[in-house]
Amino acid sequence: MRILTGNDLKSGDVLWWTGNGWSRHVEDAADVGDAGERLAREEEAARRVNVPYVIDAAATPDGPRPAHIKDRIRALGPTVRADLTLKPADPNAGDWVI
Repeated sequence: MRILTGNDLKSGDVLWWTGNGWSRHVEDAADVGDAGERLAREEEAARRVNVPYVIDAAATPDGPRPAHIKDRIRALGPTVRADLTLKPADPNAGDWVI
């Protein structure tokens, strides 16, 4: 599985391509297959995301799991304090999609 990630231009938040837009939750990420590099170029040219790139991930029952530790950390949020991590059940975080 290959997924597309990047950062929001305004906030710097980590974003994941859902197949039709961007989400802050890796669980929403869609498999981009061989189209990932093309999508990354298109999204960056349209100025919807900063420095998008394709990563390898494993499909799990809970959604994609990035293969590399760097991207797993990006998916989960800050590692300093557990209360700062992004929680999918948080009603204030779930609806933010561009």
